Amino acid sequence: MLAKRIIPCLDVDKGRVVKGINFVDIRDAGDPVELASVYDKEGADELVFLDITASHEERNIMLDVASKVAEQVFIPYTIGGGIRGVEDVRKMLATGCDKVAINTAAIKDPSIITECARKFGSQCIVVAIDAKAEGWREEGLPPRRKLAEHGGIPQRQDPEDWYQVYINGGRTPTGLDAIEWAKKVVSFGAGEILLTSMDRDGTKDGYELELTKQVTRAVNVPVIASGGAGTLEHFSEVVKESDADAVLAASLFHYGELSIRQVKEAMRDKGIAVRL
Repeated sequence: MLAKRIIPCLDVDKGRVVKGINFVDIRDAGDPVELASVYDKEGADELVFLDITASHEERNIMLDVASKVAEQVFIPYTIGGGIRGVEDVRKMLATGCDKVAINTAAIKDPSIITECARKFGSQCIVVAIDAKAEGWREEGLPPRRKLAEHGGIPQRQDPEDWYQVYINGGRTPTGLDAIEWAKKVVSFGAGEILLTSMDRDGTKDGYELELTKQVTRAVNVPVIASGGAGTLEHFSEVVKESDADAVLAASLFHYGELSIRQVKEAMRDKGIAVRL
């Protein structure tokens, strides 16, 4: 059985690590390179850095942060935010990061996933999916014609809740069904999915189990569960109930509420394989 990974997430805005609730109410959490070094020493399995405003503000990718982290961190790490094309992915990988996360650009042009997977290997291409529970009666959904651009991914036509994909740091709804989009990105060549529940983000109410379960059952690549970690039990719960391959958290680690060691020991005590 493969060990489950514990991954601190560092959301970066203008060079600082920040954290909010439901993608808003942002507050400062420290320097990204310093925090990364601490998590490396504490036993994190991987790290994820996301520039949360780069796509929305159309800013350049954070090559400087990637380079500095490479000098001080010796565990795998992923960087995303503001990626617009294959050349951005190449530049980011050249700094020393192990994987690159793509979100908004993949929605706008899914061929980027395939081209990057061919050039650099699927193992380093992560597609980030920010999803929110919706209903068909919700207003403001994009017209059906937009779906054809993404291979005919179906839009839900029943009144039950479904999960809609958002882009631009959670600001823009796409009309795409998150589970169907997850299947598509894997068929395009994505090697991993970073799945964030916008409804649970920063709430500490626990991971969105149903969303995570639906995605892990739909794809054959690793899925990182993100959004909602608040207690030691939540980490084990999402692995056992939804079969997530990795668990990601931010504020719990940033503000010292839990340590990576505590999380790993609690998961081990629940019979989950982890690296200690």
